[in-house]
Order: sequence, then structure tokens, then C-alpha cells
Amino acid sequence: TCICTGLIMGENGQKLSKRLKNYPDPEVVLNTAGSDALRWFLLSSSVVNGGNVAVDKEGKEINKAARQAIIPFWNAFYFFCLYANAEGVKAREIIRSTEVLDNYILSKLKEVTLGVKSALSGYDVNQACNLCAEFLELLNNWYIRRSRSRFWDGTDEMAFDTLYTVLVTLSKVMSPLMPFLTEYVYRSLTNAESVHLTDYPDVTALPTETELVRSMDLIRSVSSVAKAIREEHKLRNRLPLKSMTITGENVENLTAFTELLKDEVNVKEVFLQTDIALVADKFLYLKTPLIGKRLGAFMKDIMAASKTNQWSILPDGKLSIAGQVLNLEEYELRLTLKEGLSGQPLSDNTAVVQLDTVVDKILEEEGIARDLVRLIQSARKEKDFDVSDRITVAYSANTVLIRQAIANNADYIKEQVLAVTLTEGDDLSNDAVIEALGDGEIVFTLKQSK
Repeated sequence: TCICTGLIMGENGQKLSKRLKNYPDPEVVLNTAGSDALRWFLLSSSVVNGGNVAVDKEGKEINKAARQAIIPFWNAFYFFCLYANAEGVKAREIIRSTEVLDNYILSKLKEVTLGVKSALSGYDVNQACNLCAEFLELLNNWYIRRSRSRFWDGTDEMAFDTLYTVLVTLSKVMSPLMPFLTEYVYRSLTNAESVHLTDYPDVTALPTETELVRSMDLIRSVSSVAKAIREEHKLRNRLPLKSMTITGENVENLTAFTELLKDEVNVKEVFLQTDIALVADKFLYLKTPLIGKRLGAFMKDIMAASKTNQWSILPDGKLSIAGQVLNLEEYELRLTLKEGLSGQPLSDNTAVVQLDTVVDKILEEEGIARDLVRLIQSARKEKDFDVSDRITVAYSANTVLIRQAIANNADYIKEQVLAVTLTEGDDLSNDAVIEALGDGEIVFTLKQSK
């Protein structure tokens, strides 16, 4: 088998040349971005599939590759070590958990392990890198973020065991693609001699939770669309909203996950309804370049039939129209919201997400409290407090709304930042933090509780 690479070009499309020196200094790249970053940049690009790839003289594209996979992998490892070492946890590899999120990430770990193995066996190195990058995004920005509170006191062994299993297995999976960092992570976690002396992981025993994966992937899609709606209405993520309505044929599968959805999207209520005709109409979108290439002589009849809705979906999912059959990749059924309604359809057009964007005083106060939690957590990090340190907080605010928001949500704020006391007063120390909050300003100090 032969892998034929393309050319590595300079920014202006010229081939790299020793005479022109239109390439980043290899020594500088290795000493700054690192050899794993350079390796990942090349293996994840189209150059390993025979395409050309451009590299700027400053090596910015190489550093971008590091942000795609190397930094996320390190962040997941660092997160595990931070809490495991703080609590003296000795984790072990497992194959199943009693927690839904654990079984979801273990199922996705099984998917990525088998997917990367298949891609590498077929010499599709680019696809192997893409699968790993997608999984790392899921691991950091869904599993770890959603499970963060389970690591705080070190008592949830399943959380530590699950993340440990993921990191050890992923080290083996990515070792051909990221040999040095995976070696460091694997040896640090297992005390074994080398990840490169192990077999490719056997994930047969890991769960295959097909329905769970389908439901959780749908939740992630819904959450992403809900955040896009927030951005459209300039409603920050920490501001709670009254409700979210999800309408689609398969949304009844989300009934068991409404609490997770409430927390993720930051809404008080989640409503599910299956009749999509209540909120949207379906329209046929034809991918004319693909159809024209195959059925050019019939394009006029096909277009005319699409405009009069003279088409039907066949049992195998293909489309019957104007005496022709269109393949799945040649058309889409898209959703358009009914007049007067607001919301957005999912990217696969299987459901519509709607948010109640009206904000009352109680919701506004809760949003301010959540913003204050973020400010205090940032101040904790700057003061280099341990994640388990209890603190005292003193504050002064210049608007009635902020003061009311803190008073009405004091228990929540203290619980989130591990504060023993949360006291209003003017006698603040010289190292007080001054931050904008809501439409006003807050001044606060933090001290370790004795």
C-alpha cells in the first residue's frame, strides 16, 4: 500500500524552497510548538491524501493544529490530575458505570477507538485525526464540563474511573498520531514502561448504548441551537430563561433528560412535542449540481415537480419525483418556521428549538448571581487558592438590583464558590476586586477561611 502525499506550499502558493526560505524554521517550530504539533498538522491535513497544504512562515497554522487536539488532550489530563491528586484518588479502568454520562462517554470512546482503527487500517490518516479531534471536543466541552462538580470532593469514584479509562485508552489510540504527549500521559497515569509497547486497545467490553448515544447527541444539538438563539437575542448563557420547547418526531426520547437540558440550556422548564407541523413546514431542497450531473436531461421536469410538491419519500429514504429516483445525498427536507413564530431548526432538520426570551426581574437577579459566581471563581484562581479551599467573601455594590440579586441568591453563590460567609460592607481591603456586574459595579475581597 502506498500513501501519496501532496505538496507543502508557502502562503502565496509557491513550493517551499531553501533558496526563498519561505517556510518556518524547523528548529523554532520544534522548540516552540513541538514535534507533536508539527506531526499533527501534517497528518490531519489533506497533504496525506494527495492534496496540497499551505504553511505560513510564522508557523501559525501549526500552532492551530496544537489547539485542535494537543491542548484539549493535555487539558483533560491536567483536569484529572488536579482533582485526583488533591483528593488522593487512585483510579482504575472500568467497562461500565452507574451514571448516564459515564456510559455515554465510554460508548463514544468505543466508537472512536474502532473508527480510528478502521481509518488507520485503510491508510486514511486524515480521517483518524479528525475522529480524535471530534472526540476530544466532546470529552472536554461536554463530558468534563457536565461532570465537573462530581470531581470536586473526590468521593465520586465512578467519575474518576471513567475519565481515567478514557485517558488511558485514548493514549493508546492516538499514540501513532501524537507519540510524545501520549507517552507522557500514559506513563504518568499507569507507571507502565511505554504506551508504544502496548497493544491497540480491545474495547469489546465497553458499552454500546445506541439509544443513549442517539439521545445524548440530540441533546447536544439542541443545546447548540439554543445557544445560537441566545446569541441572536443577545441573552448571555448565565441568564436563566423561563422555558424551551423542542418539537420533532423523536423528541419523546428526551423525556428522561429534561433536567439535564434545563441545566445545560439554563431554562426553568422544557416542553416536548412531536407534531412538527405545529411550528414548521417542510420544503424540498434539491442539490442541483449533483442531480444535474446524473440526471441533467430531466432537470426541468424535476424542478417543476418540486415547485408543486409532486414528490414522495420511498421506504428506503430515496425521493421519487417526476418519474425519477433521487439518492439520499441529492436532496434534503428542510424546515421553515411558520409565520409569526421564532426559533431555529436543528442542522439535520429533524426538530425545531424555541426559547421564551422574555426576561423578568427574578430571572435577571439569578443571572447576576451566576455572573458573580464566575467573577469570584476567577478571583480564586488568580489568588492561587486550592480547589477545595473554603473562603469568606465581602462585597459592596453600587446598584439596588445587584444587592437584591446577591441577597436573594446568597445560598446558591456560597455553595458554588465554597464561601463560608458572604457579607455586604464598605470596609474592604486594598486588594479588592472591582468588576462590572449587570448595569452596575461590584467590589469584593476573598480570604481563605480559617
